[in-house]
Amino acid sequence: MSLTDSSPAQIAKAASVASRNLAILPSADRNDALSAIHQSLLQAKGSILDANTRDLSLASKAAEDGKLSQSVLKRLDLGRPGKWEDMLQGILDVRDLEDPLGSTEVLYHSKAELGKVTLKTLLDDGLTLERITCPIGVLLIIFEARPEVIANIAALAIKSGNAAILKGGKESTASFHAISSAISSALITTAVPNAAIQLVTTRDVIGSLLECDNQIDLVIPRGSNELVRYVKASTRIPVLGHADGLCHIYIHPDAEPGSCVRILLDSKLGYPAACNSVETLLIHQEALKTHLPTIASKLLEKGCSLRCDSASKDSLLSSLPADKSALLQDAVEEDYDTEFLSPILAIKTVVAPDNAPDDIALSLAVAHINAHSSHHTDAILTSSGSVARQFQASVDSACVFWNTSTRMADGMRFGFGTEVGISTNKIHARGPVGLEGLCIYKYAVSGSGQVAADYGGSTGRKWRHERLGID
Repeated sequence: MSLTDSSPAQIAKAASVASRNLAILPSADRNDALSAIHQSLLQAKGSILDANTRDLSLASKAAEDGKLSQSVLKRLDLGRPGKWEDMLQGILDVRDLEDPLGSTEVLYHSKAELGKVTLKTLLDDGLTLERITCPIGVLLIIFEARPEVIANIAALAIKSGNAAILKGGKESTASFHAISSAISSALITTAVPNAAIQLVTTRDVIGSLLECDNQIDLVIPRGSNELVRYVKASTRIPVLGHADGLCHIYIHPDAEPGSCVRILLDSKLGYPAACNSVETLLIHQEALKTHLPTIASKLLEKGCSLRCDSASKDSLLSSLPADKSALLQDAVEEDYDTEFLSPILAIKTVVAPDNAPDDIALSLAVAHINAHSSHHTDAILTSSGSVARQFQASVDSACVFWNTSTRMADGMRFGFGTEVGISTNKIHARGPVGLEGLCIYKYAVSGSGQVAADYGGSTGRKWRHERLGID
């Protein structure tokens, strides 16, 4: 990794050249680089956390002055329980995953990656088609706060054979520099090109980097809604990511009450500033008396504000003690389109018409989610497998869960080691994006002198198009 203040064009060109070398670097060399990064970060823990403390001090003052949101402040803290350990473990987990680029072969007296074969077809005698994995190329990651992103991205980029350009926010400058220095000192001892991972220190370069569509292949913004929308509107380079984390949980009347309480507490209060935190609770009208009072009571006890529609509020007013019912707030329509990123939960009742079929309520819940969700993560709590499967098939989101917390939407928890982000795109990668989402493919055709004119017509050769096994 290099800390660079070069021009955007120079940065992009250096990354493009480095990506070609990294793409064919043997798996063992890439894995050795991840081991070296892990060890270097471990040894530099004290200096990195000291730098993070300095960033937190400045950021706290900015938050007090109203110049920085509390959600950004929380994301900045590397000392939050488990965050440092998860960052380091993620590097090892990525290292130990199967190589997405396949096996190493000897070419021209040197070792190189050829890619993993995912399709093999015999087109004709002596003419074979293979679809093989390959890196995307050069990634541009623009992020706010989140100092652990540097380690996450470096690990995933190196393992998948991609070069990465990273541009962080000013609120975590000291943390970025400390982490980058540790990674840079590690990579010097490895076969990974130094320019394969670059941290840009120059100010006001994002606009220019977004114009480098000849060298940069994918942009991944990690941060606020405003950042993501700015990036999407400012570049011709494909963008992977999501603008909001408007996550829902729907409680069906047959859901197990105790599980509902645990799941709601985790989904809303486990880390309210996270994009996979639930923001809206949809509850079936028949569950207002059986499920909602305990859920609401526990959330209120832990300082969560509840913004209720009239049906849920009326039900809670009649079932909660006065000291708690006094804390209830009236929801307005915009609450159901708001990513609060704080201990606030909007509640809406799913009311089915009298004598309506059982699936009408489910359809109404799904319709609300598809209309208001950001297509990130949405969940249903029910004891019915058929209801759950209908929900998962009908909700148009990257992650659709049954009887589990929305906070499960995470690359580490999915077994990806870590993630570069969560995508709500419908092309290429969707959901938590790990190694697989950072690889694409190309087609290799190996022949023995054939030409297109040999085929077709009554006298031409006939295609065989036989699917072959993959070794």
